[in-house]
Amino acid sequence: MHCSICKTKTENWIDEKKDILYYVCNHCEFIFKSPEHYQNFSSQKERYNLHENNADDAGYIAYFQRFLDFVLPQINGVTHALDFGCGKSILLADMLKKEGIACDFYDPIYHPNTLKRKKKYDLIVSTEVFEHLHQPQEVFSRLVSDLHSLGYLALQTQFHPKDVVKFKQWYYPNDPTHIVFFRPKTFEILSEMFGCKVISHNEKNMVLIQKIV
Repeated sequence: MHCSICKTKTENWIDEKKDILYYVCNHCEFIFKSPEHYQNFSSQKERYNLHENNADDAGYIAYFQRFLDFVLPQINGVTHALDFGCGKSILLADMLKKEGIACDFYDPIYHPNTLKRKKKYDLIVSTEVFEHLHQPQEVFSRLVSDLHSLGYLALQTQFHPKDVVKFKQWYYPNDPTHIVFFRPKTFEILSEMFGCKVISHNEKNMVLIQKIV
């Protein structure tokens, strides 16, 4: 099996307790579950419907505020944004609007008809989305194409621990809709492929990327 990010030949190992085969790319540090574990939209929606994301909940607001506290001090000239894969809630879009940034929102399950395909953005944010993607390289490319030159792509997804033993103990893959896993290096290589650069990451779960072409 070749890596779906960089096409390098992968290695693999099995999580015996869950009987899941994982493919590991030693070049870009991308890990993905064997494709038979990928879920369709119907199965994913059943899982997402269990999430209790109330826009009035202080903890949920604080969750997005931590993301904005990472992103906003590092960006300039941003007036129009897109929240890609927002889920049911449009809280993050509303919080960006309060910061003076007009923000559209899109989700393929809950808000499938809101994407303005010919529109370009200064900023695209996507929180806890990339770990669900069947084709992350294609989605990354599409999002970059929707940015203005010098626009920003801000992503949040948990970075895997880069250790087989720790990975098998890690909580994140326990969600059956989490099928692909990243490291900062993965996003550095993706950025090089599509005319971008990684500005910064927090070593845990957030990365800020800028389009440079």
